[in-house]
Amino acid sequence: MVGVDPKFQRHDRAGQVISPGAARRTPPQSEIRHVGLRAIAILSVFVPLSLVLVQCGKAPNAGLLAANSQAAGDTFDDRFPAPQFRDRFPTANESLAQRQPAEPPRKRTAQAEPAPYRVASLAPTVPYQRPVREDQTTLVSLKSSAFPYLGNNPHTDAPFLNISRDGRRGHRSYGGKVYWQDETYNDNRTLMHVPENFDIRKPGVIVVFFHGNGATLERDVRDRQLVPQQISDSGVNAVLLAPQLAVNAADSSAGKFWQPGGLKRFVTESADHLARLYGDPDAAKAFANMPVVIVGYSGGFVPAAWSLEVGGLGNRVRGVFLLDAVYGELDKFASWIVNNRSGFFVSAYTRYTRRHDKELMAMLREKGIAISDEMDGPLRPGSVVFVETPEGVTHRSYVTQAWTENPIKEVLVKMAATPALTRVAASASLPLSH
Repeated sequence: MVGVDPKFQRHDRAGQVISPGAARRTPPQSEIRHVGLRAIAILSVFVPLSLVLVQCGKAPNAGLLAANSQAAGDTFDDRFPAPQFRDRFPTANESLAQRQPAEPPRKRTAQAEPAPYRVASLAPTVPYQRPVREDQTTLVSLKSSAFPYLGNNPHTDAPFLNISRDGRRGHRSYGGKVYWQDETYNDNRTLMHVPENFDIRKPGVIVVFFHGNGATLERDVRDRQLVPQQISDSGVNAVLLAPQLAVNAADSSAGKFWQPGGLKRFVTESADHLARLYGDPDAAKAFANMPVVIVGYSGGFVPAAWSLEVGGLGNRVRGVFLLDAVYGELDKFASWIVNNRSGFFVSAYTRYTRRHDKELMAMLREKGIAISDEMDGPLRPGSVVFVETPEGVTHRSYVTQAWTENPIKEVLVKMAATPALTRVAASASLPLSH
């Protein structure tokens, strides 16, 4: 037997030397299990460490695992999808009520209601601001407006509708022309206007505008004569009521304003509509008790005069402004001026009405009423002013061009310079005397 260096000799468990030829024999099962367990233990220590090193060191084969995962259709996005906007914020059509649990909820003891659900918003939070108001202008049908009118003509005490033909009823005017009810005296609408800066909490007035002959509310009062715009441009705390009189006709009939209490009923009915137009239904009481300024142009002198005489508002009428309108009813204008020294009266005239204005001035002087012919200063309680306009100023354009441009605006500005003319309790808790 060839000698073997003792340090290379192998021994069995009993300490006997194993010959080289015997090294190839099959080891017993117990020895195999022992070796296998040792190998598993060693691998369990080193394999996780190697994976950690691969991930941290970003070894070149690190993408292999990701590629294998993608090949299998199991990417990161597949396993962890990014949250969608709809998952965080419900759409306009969604609500909590639509999101029912899979199982019926278990009974709970009574408790306080949860706080209302609020949808999150990405917009920045800003302090609440009241929406910007705009001028509000509209047409409203009123039972108390001038027409239809089935009563008598107070001048003749005869029925106002004094013509009947082929089933139609009409009125023969002073000029002899017949106007039919269904065409001329059947529009009960009123033009209402509330400026954007009107404030019900401050003293204010209602301007009642009686248009002239041959007019309609939209074509003439609003668009040609610019009455709503003049009120807004004045900056005065005022609103407008302009009833439709005879439609597009050479007729000055007053209709329901001939009747006792006619103006009062008209303003009272308008109060609710003005409040809604203003945007505050609670303002109706204030409108119902607000002072009134009457403006009459041309043929509007008839309803203006009768409203002063029998309208029922008493000293709530704080002013009268006539635009080339003194064609008659002088006694009614003179009586109001003499008996209402807390209000103002202004008559601007051309050569067409000069004679009647001069006659009215004479009547007032006989009563001891001081008269001015200038509009330079503010209008004060008791002011009576007659302003003659020069030649070249036309009657048709008088509402926008008299002694000055936009005379309604001018009068309102001068009226506002004297707070006593428009002072009224902001809450209108107490009605003014009638």
